[in-house]
Amino acid sequence: MTDKKIPIFYACDDNFVKYTIVSLKSMIENASTEYQYQIHVLHTFITDEMKERLFELENENFKIRFDDVSKKLEEISEKLPIRDYYSKTTYYRFFIAELFPEYEKAIYIDSDTIVQGDISELYLTDIGDCYAGACHEQAMVQVDEYGTYAEKVVGVSRHNFFNAGMMLINCDQFRKKSVLDQFIRYLHIYNFAVTQDEDYLNLICKDHVYWLDQRWNTEIFGEIPYPIEEAKILHYIMTSKPWHYGDCRHGNIFWKYAMKTSVSKEIQEVLDAYTDEERERDRISGENLLALAIKETNREDNYLNRLNRTVRARDRVEVLQKIEEYERKGIFDLDVEQDPPGKVLMPEDIDYLKESPAEKLKTEMAFQAARKFVKDLVRDKKLIIKEIKGIENFQNLSSGAVITCNHFNAFDSFAIQMAYDAAKQPKRKFYRVIREGNYTSFPGFYGMLMRSCNTLPLSSNFETMKKFMVAVDKLLSDGHFILVYPEQSMWWNYRKPKPLKAGAYQFAAKNNVPVLPCFITMKDSDIMGPDGFFVQEYTIHIGKPIYPDKALGRRERIVKMMSENSEVWKNIYETEYQMPLYYTTEKSVENG
Repeated sequence: MTDKKIPIFYACDDNFVKYTIVSLKSMIENASTEYQYQIHVLHTFITDEMKERLFELENENFKIRFDDVSKKLEEISEKLPIRDYYSKTTYYRFFIAELFPEYEKAIYIDSDTIVQGDISELYLTDIGDCYAGACHEQAMVQVDEYGTYAEKVVGVSRHNFFNAGMMLINCDQFRKKSVLDQFIRYLHIYNFAVTQDEDYLNLICKDHVYWLDQRWNTEIFGEIPYPIEEAKILHYIMTSKPWHYGDCRHGNIFWKYAMKTSVSKEIQEVLDAYTDEERERDRISGENLLALAIKETNREDNYLNRLNRTVRARDRVEVLQKIEEYERKGIFDLDVEQDPPGKVLMPEDIDYLKESPAEKLKTEMAFQAARKFVKDLVRDKKLIIKEIKGIENFQNLSSGAVITCNHFNAFDSFAIQMAYDAAKQPKRKFYRVIREGNYTSFPGFYGMLMRSCNTLPLSSNFETMKKFMVAVDKLLSDGHFILVYPEQSMWWNYRKPKPLKAGAYQFAAKNNVPVLPCFITMKDSDIMGPDGFFVQEYTIHIGKPIYPDKALGRRERIVKMMSENSEVWKNIYETEYQMPLYYTTEKSVENG
């Protein structure tokens, strides 16, 4: 296959094919003539008469083919717990990659659409190794009950739930990741009842979606934040059907194209025949769907609750529940896991600068063990670093710096260590600030790393903290790097940036060195950990250094640096996760 041939799939039955004709008519009128388009209509039965009506749209660029999926349904019928699922044409999109191995990627589009844009632009979008390119589902974003359902039942953020009525499918990845088999397996596990196939697709594709410009799937639902003329695809979802409602919002665009087809009369007859009783039934259906979402959310045995009870490690589930509680209460600076009971670190118990020969030897031996440990973690895919972005910001530093990073895993400091190694700053050492108890009381191998790998433990003893501050000042003035977690707390696999504390910025302002803001984003890998959660795949983002403003007083410098760091993290979060940064707590959250 070459990029000159673009495969596009519809799925419909004999009753709905007339709307496919209107959608395809709009697509043809607005598509580039530089490409060849192979239109596939997936079905189990369409009459020859309706096929001929669709064939009338063929031209030099658009060729139409009808693909009966009945045989495929028969082949997998024994695997299906509920055959009724496959009477619904929307489920046919699961078959595309398997039925058409010649395609690397393909467009799937619902029939209740109008295409105002050039469909070739959509197809030529590079979605990398994502499973699909798609747009956010506005029902989940704009209706709280649906959004809560997405998060509490499917386990996908309302802001990262996609509408499956238009997808740029990465067929290679669908085959590689056995998406069809995953779907069949999930059918045996749980019967999603609200958006059904869309729920399964979102569950399977979580964290592996390329977010397209929303204009590629402009749902006629709720607020549309741009002129309708800018919509590349209009999607008349749910009961917003121009052939049922004469006053359907933006229905005039649908009729503009419908009137150019041979099925306009039939569609007009559908509109004329649609009764008030049927419209009332639509209204009740909408209310029932919302009620169903609420019911599913509150079910003790819904999918996510069942998963948390039967598959996932109880301690991890409890940690996540505690994080949810703390966020709701606005408590961001407390750890959610129990640290080892710590004893006080006294001044005589530590050589921060490792100046004695014995301490230097111990440090070197500890680093050898740590490097092997990290190498084994990477080999065994317990630590997965997908990418380091902005490494030049680390490489270009010509002085010491305070490195800030979000804190969500005991291994995240290893990730920053790997970024430091990649930056190749051999004349500058890398240190990290740790908790007192982690230094004085952590047992075994991890305790050895805590005590010997260039760590700078805090202390509840005033005299020890004076010694700590002297060491920090010297290390920064000597051009070294110090990692500080300014959120103060570690929340396991928590993706949002938490409010910042002032300590890191006080170090930077006092020593006139920059802050290097790092933020690690994560997504589910396809490797299930022993705790029943997917191992996270990290991308390390290294922002531009934030320098103290010498024109300001020390306090003002600290506040400004904190604010700039927060903005960097927020921008990375919102860009990478394609969602606004928000917290469930009702009271305002401020840095400080």
